[in-house]
Formats: sequence, structure tokens, C-alpha cells
Amino acid sequence: MLHPKYRWVGLHSDAEAASLLAEQAGIPKIVASLLVSRGIQDAQEARQFLQGTMKDLHDPYLLSGMQEAVARIRRAVEQDEQILIYGDYDADGVSSTALMLCLMRHLNARFEYYIPHRSKEGYGLHISALEPFVERGFTLVITVDTGISAVEQIAYANAAGMDVIVTDHHEPPEVLPEAYALVNPKLPYCKYPFKGLAGVGVAYKLAAALLADETPAAWTELVTLGTIADLMPLTDENRILVTNGLKAMAYSSFPGITALMGAAGYAKSEPLTMVSSTNVAFGLAPRINASGRMSHANQAVALLTTQSIEEAEKIAEDLDILNKERQLLVDSIVQEAIAQLAGKEAEGALPGVIVLAGEGWNPGVIGIVASKILDRYYRPTIVLGIDPETGTCKGSARSIPGLDIYEALTHCKGLLDHYGGHPSAAGMTLHRSQLAKLEEQLNEFAAGVLYEEHFIPVMHTDLECRLSDISLPVIEQLENLAPFGMGNTCPRLLIRGAKLVESRSLGKEGKHMKLVLSQDGTMMEAVAFGKGELLSQLTEEARIDVVAEASINEWNGSRKPQLMIQDLAVPHIQVFDYRGASHPVVKMNEIRSQLIEQQSLEQRMIAVVAVKDSELTKNYELNDTPCWIYDKDVGVIPGNTAAQLNGQNRMDIKILFVLELPESFDIWHKMMGAFSSLERVYLLHPARDRQEAILPPSREQFKQIYALLKQQVTAAVPEEELISGLMRRTRLSRRMLVMTLEVFEELGFIHRDMGTITVIQAPAKRALDSSRRYLELGELAEMEQILHHAGIPQITQWLMTNQQNVS
Repeated sequence: MLHPKYRWVGLHSDAEAASLLAEQAGIPKIVASLLVSRGIQDAQEARQFLQGTMKDLHDPYLLSGMQEAVARIRRAVEQDEQILIYGDYDADGVSSTALMLCLMRHLNARFEYYIPHRSKEGYGLHISALEPFVERGFTLVITVDTGISAVEQIAYANAAGMDVIVTDHHEPPEVLPEAYALVNPKLPYCKYPFKGLAGVGVAYKLAAALLADETPAAWTELVTLGTIADLMPLTDENRILVTNGLKAMAYSSFPGITALMGAAGYAKSEPLTMVSSTNVAFGLAPRINASGRMSHANQAVALLTTQSIEEAEKIAEDLDILNKERQLLVDSIVQEAIAQLAGKEAEGALPGVIVLAGEGWNPGVIGIVASKILDRYYRPTIVLGIDPETGTCKGSARSIPGLDIYEALTHCKGLLDHYGGHPSAAGMTLHRSQLAKLEEQLNEFAAGVLYEEHFIPVMHTDLECRLSDISLPVIEQLENLAPFGMGNTCPRLLIRGAKLVESRSLGKEGKHMKLVLSQDGTMMEAVAFGKGELLSQLTEEARIDVVAEASINEWNGSRKPQLMIQDLAVPHIQVFDYRGASHPVVKMNEIRSQLIEQQSLEQRMIAVVAVKDSELTKNYELNDTPCWIYDKDVGVIPGNTAAQLNGQNRMDIKILFVLELPESFDIWHKMMGAFSSLERVYLLHPARDRQEAILPPSREQFKQIYALLKQQVTAAVPEEELISGLMRRTRLSRRMLVMTLEVFEELGFIHRDMGTITVIQAPAKRALDSSRRYLELGELAEMEQILHHAGIPQITQWLMTNQQNVS
């Protein structure tokens, strides 16, 4: 058995509503079903979702403050005022800054821009940054992707004779700055119909308000980059802007985007025919972010605004190098953070909110570290870098559904010098002396809103189907829902009971895996990125449940369906074959250590079973693993102290190492009943020579042996002598003959006394199957034949049947 990482929850889709929508909108039923599950049932709404154009964008003047912002910018341009564009250092902030610079150039304005240094200054508007521009006579500041919390800084600007227009999309604080204009769809009084714009989306709306139909179509490329990078929902007008931006990127008007595509490996000498949201999320965004994380975001702004192909290629190459350095740095900090958290776990249970801090941790990458810790432990996580000289901590937070991290930080605002963000991600600054109180107050807050179910990640599935349902035409229909991203995920298909035909690792160090699945005569390849460690947990011909996205694999002119696995499970007991291992206990300890280390299994979940007085358990160290001994009455009894301590909790045992087999099937059956929660069985028992095998008993065989006995035994004969003679005549194993004689004794056909055997010449007639020993012999023969000589699929099926019979 292999448990899924997520709890799978199927999205509800009304079949009747889907049929009606398919008919009214003229779309395939599978697409209609997916739209209904995403809350779209109206035909007009469906057409706009699938075919929306730039004309369907909302009027930018619906944004509060837009009228005032446009008028002030036009006056500044007309009067030749100096304008400062103040941005942020992440990909959304860089895209917003680049778009605003394009707008300023288009307006022929006098302008400069400023982005704070991530580690030296931190997020937001800073008075120290504004002072030089005040001295130089700048009279208008336009913020992009920042500013909504800058109460003191904007008050300073106002007093210094600067007007400030804030364009932002972050959560507004309780007290708003007194800016010349606040443009943010999340303002409580703003009636704008879509609240999910990225910072660059708000900047684009400002450009659209100023330029109307003259707004260059190419600017949607910048909107696309920032929107996807900032994980904004790809619904409503974000979907329209990103769809148009992805199309434009294939023949980009920005040398920097073309060069960045090349650095990410997506484009060579010719333009791409299609750019996907995945290309942007995993190729462009990390390299843009690397600039602000590892150096200064000015590099990324220069890349997106240059008109020189040569300069763009040089900067793109530099950003690619920075991104690789960033990856190494993140890996290093993650390991330190995990070690620090292990120390906290040793002191007690895993906290509801994880707070980790380290000296010298680069503030530029701690957000990524927080995401990785969250992915591993599924807890709201804050990671902070501590400046050892000043004691200042700069942190990033990532949260899970159920805890609004911005609200949680607001609860602790008395400890913070500065904070801001969204329900799922935030940033903060505080002194290291406040760290312990911050952790305490955050966990107090979390205790009131988070329950056990919140700590189990959920994966929504769109549709349950069979492999045969996933054809090329169906996949092409599903692609009509693209672009995919937050709020509009790629359809996740649930396939149950597919047979594993083949499995192998992919990539460096085997981090990924490739499977071949079979179901109802349909074979399909499936790729699972980042799940290479699961290979050792998949057994031959296992029946697998998978949640996957369907894609088309194109190679050498061939096109075929392919699954991209998001999560998987094996719902039945699994068998792992190490039969005949030369050092079974050594092998067991090796596997056991891997299970505890890699899969977080506890010692109490693992057990060993062997026969009484086994040399294996005497001569080898069991490392405190509970060892159980076969018992004819109850199946198993404790065989060491660890088993005695765990004797009342056999339901906890999920993993069983079989070092030896019992002497009867009845004992095996009782043992399986004792360990009724088994998920995996590791077979390490010694191999038995086929010459010693117990054969399934047959009437003809018993008739033949009885005839030989009547011929040879006319008086009491030593049992050993008789067995040796029968072995020569029948070629049956000694074990088989001993048990056959036991059956004859039970039926009254022979008499045993003091090591001799006498044949009863005229016994009472009795049917063979009236002998309990005869029935036991058949069960034992089946058990040994399967556990010694059958393949893993046959053993698995036999154990599953055995489990059902004892449950």
C-alpha cells in the first residue's frame, strides 16, 4: 500500500447542467462538464471564458482613484515634471516597473525609476530612497506593486512637495496612506468587478486608462510575466490578458523576453509557435526573480526594457547563472532549516506555524525556502534571515488554506517593524529579540483557526475516467481551457486501478520516474516529476490509482497521449521480494532504516516475524524492532522486549518482515488476523529446494502410497526405514511422506508406536477429506508453493484474498 500525498476531493459537476451547457454553447461535453465544475453554467459566460477578447476587459476607470491618477500624470507630462517610478524587486514588481517605463517613454515624459535592494533595504517605499529625488526636484511618484501600506513614507513625500500615486494589489491595511491617488482593486470601497489583478495588471489598467485603444498589444507580455509569477488567478480579465500575452511572446516585441526564452531552453534560432503558462512559471519567472534575490532587480528591468538584442542576450545569460547560484543557495538553507526544525520536533510536536531563522540566510531566497518547508511539512511557514550585526530579521511567510497569514501577522503587528502581503504569502521585518514572541503569538492565533483537517493537503480532481477515455481528440478539447494556472488549473483526471507494467527512473540522480500503465487493453506512458524516490515503493503489476494531467507527447512526428502524474496511491497490500537473501536480517535493517528516514515511519509500525528459537533472531541485531514468534494457538506471540511493549497495539503495525515461514497455513492465517492493518510485506525467508516441496495432495497419490504400504508392511516396521523406501519408490520429499503418514494415522489406516509403523489391514472406510490433517496439507502446499515459488503479482493477489478472509 502506498498512501497519496494529498486528500483527493472530486469537484462536483452536474451532468444535466453540463449537457445543457454543451448544447447551448456548442462545446464538447467534457469541456462543458469541466466548466460547470468550475462554476460556469451560463452559455455567455462560457463563451467569454473560452473566447474572451481584449474588448471584454473591464473599464479601467471603474478602479477607484483612476480618474485622479490619469489627470495628475497628464499634467505632469504637460508641465515637464520629473516623475519617479518606484517599484519592487520580485517578478511582478519588475514587470510592473518595466511596463510603467514603457508607458513613460510612450508619453515622452521625464522619468527615472527606483527599486530598493532586497537585502539592504527590503520591501516597500523608503524615505531614505525618496530623499535624493526630493533634492533633485521630482514632484510626482508613481508606485507599482507597492505602496498601499506606506503611511509614513507618503506623509514625508507630501510634506516634501511630492505627489504620490499608488498602484498596488496587496491587502490594504486598516490605516491607508494619504496619497494623491490610491489605485488598488482590493480597497474596501473600490467597486472594480475583479479583485485578482497582479501589480502589473493594475499598472496595465493605468496605461489603458491613459492610452485607451492606443495601448500597445505587446505590453500584455509584461502583464503575463508578472501575473503568472505572482500566482494570480488566471480567471476573468487575467485570463484574457495572459492568453494574449502568451500569443505575443511567441514572436516577442521584447528582445529581453526572447533572450530569456533562449536561456531557459525554450527557444533556439526560430520563434516558438506557442508559449505556455508553464514556460513562463518555470522558465522566465525564476530567472527574473533571481536578479532581485541574488543581486539587484535593476538587471531584470534592464533586460525587459532594452531594445538591443546583444545586451538582452548578455543580461539573460547573467540571470541564468544567478538562477543556478540561487538554486544551490536554496538547497543549502533548506537543509539547515530542516535540521533546525528537527531540533524543535525533538522537544515536542510539530508546531502549527513553523518559524525558522538563521544568521546569514539570504533574504532574497527565504521565500523559496519557506515554500519548500511548507511543501514538506504542510504547515504555515515563516523563514527569516538574521543580520548578525544589527539583529534585524527579514522574513517571508507562506501559508495554507485555513490560515490567512496577513491576518495572522496583523494579530502580531506590535512585534513587527513592518509587514505586508496576501492571505497565502507575506513579508515582515522585526528584531531578533521578538522572534520567540512572534512564534508564540502566531501559534496562539493558529490554534484558534486551524484544525487537524487543515493539515492534510487537498487535491481537487475534475473527472474520473479510464485510460481508454484519454484520447488525442479529448486532450485537444481539454487544451481549450488553457492557459492554466492559479484559479484555473489544468484538468486533473482520476484513474483508478491501472496496472503497473513498467517503471524506471528519469533525470539526474533519479529524481523523476516514468511508468507504463495498462487498463482495459489500453497502454499509456506516465511521467512523475520529483517523485523518483517512490520507485522503491512500487511493486510489479501493482494496481495504481493516479491523479494526472493529460498531455500530448510529440516525438519524431509521432503524437500520443501521456499522463503527467500529480499524485498516486496503491490501495492494496504490497509484497516486496527479497526471498533467499544471504543475510536477511542485515537486509531487513537496511530497508527498515530507509523506511524510517525517507517515509517518516515510526518504529512501532514495523514488525518482524520468525519461528521459535530462530537462529536468525539469535545471531543478528534487530535494532529494537519488535520481533514476533509464530504460535499455533493465536498466530503470533511477542518474541522480544520491543514486541512485548507493543503487544497491545498490533493494529499500529503496517510493515511486516517475514524472516521465516510457519509450519502450517493455519498459523499464517492467524498471524494475518493478528496484524490486520498490514500495508506492506517484505519476504526475506530462505529459499526452499523444490525437492523438499509439499505437493497438493491428490486421491490417486494417496491411493498409490497406501497400496505400497499394504504390500511392504506386513509387520511393525521402523518409520525411518519405511520413509526411505517410499522416497525411492515415489520420488516424493521426506516432508511430504511424513505428512501423508500423519493423514493415514488420523484416518486409522496405520498405527504408530515407539518409532514403528504397522498397517491396519482392514480399516474402517473413511473419506480422505474427512481428515483435518489432509485439509491442512492442502493449505500448506498452497501456501508454500505461492510464498516460495510464485511471482509477486500472484503472491499479492493471494495475500489480498487472505486479508479479506481474516477481516
